[in-house]
Amino acid sequence: MKTVSENRCFGGVQGVYAHQSAATGCEMTFGLFLPEEARDGPVPLLWYLSGLTCTHENAMVKAGAQGWAAEQGIALVFPDTSPRGEGVADDESFDMGQGAGFYVNATEAPWAPHFRMWDYVAEDLPDLLAREFAVDMERQAITGHSMGGHGALTLAMTYPERYRSFSAFAPICNPTGADWGRKQLAGYLGSDEAKWAPHDASLLMAERGFPGPVLVDQGAADQFLDLLRPETLFQAAAARRQEGTFRMQKGYDHSYFFVSSFMEDHVAFHAEALYA
Repeated sequence: MKTVSENRCFGGVQGVYAHQSAATGCEMTFGLFLPEEARDGPVPLLWYLSGLTCTHENAMVKAGAQGWAAEQGIALVFPDTSPRGEGVADDESFDMGQGAGFYVNATEAPWAPHFRMWDYVAEDLPDLLAREFAVDMERQAITGHSMGGHGALTLAMTYPERYRSFSAFAPICNPTGADWGRKQLAGYLGSDEAKWAPHDASLLMAERGFPGPVLVDQGAADQFLDLLRPETLFQAAAARRQEGTFRMQKGYDHSYFFVSSFMEDHVAFHAEALYA
């Protein structure tokens, strides 16, 4: 692991680090905010997964999360959204390839050698964080935006023993039923739709739900509502009487102006679960 940068931030440190990933077979970059309390010992960890076209930097710079995390004494990790670099497959469209890993383990050419973002977020990066930083891996929570919201929801419902809470901003809720999903799942996983189901948050919610608290915010003026399909997740949660708060926020769109407007709520929501 190498340090790309470290900056004093709200009494703590906002770092950017790079390492060779066994999961993706290439160098990966991530951001990590450690509050002042991390000097004295491990602190709880909140994951933030970003959306299409983003790197580790978008949320790190735009979401306004560090100040709220510093107040609560929790760490924030901002992984990249895909493998990158020479020899890593890419696509001319913005919604496939580099910047669009979709948090799955690809099995199809040309993606399979590097596009293993599920293993990267679920295994590889957590192992590195546990070894190198003062974070408490027994107290984790997860959130994300758009494609990252999809990743946060599916990871949390797959590993409910790992995450004490999950939330999302405008998540892709039903990728098996929308153009933001069917294209990518077919490209990365092949044509067998049975292999797609474990990566559909609405199907997972209907099948298993989540034992802890849930918070989902969706902008009612989001220009991508038809692609996100929040109603499928809300309906599945209601049908199984899932504990949670599902909010349509009047006038808000899909941008980081929306995310930053409700970031305080989400950090406080996770802090309550992490310190329970």
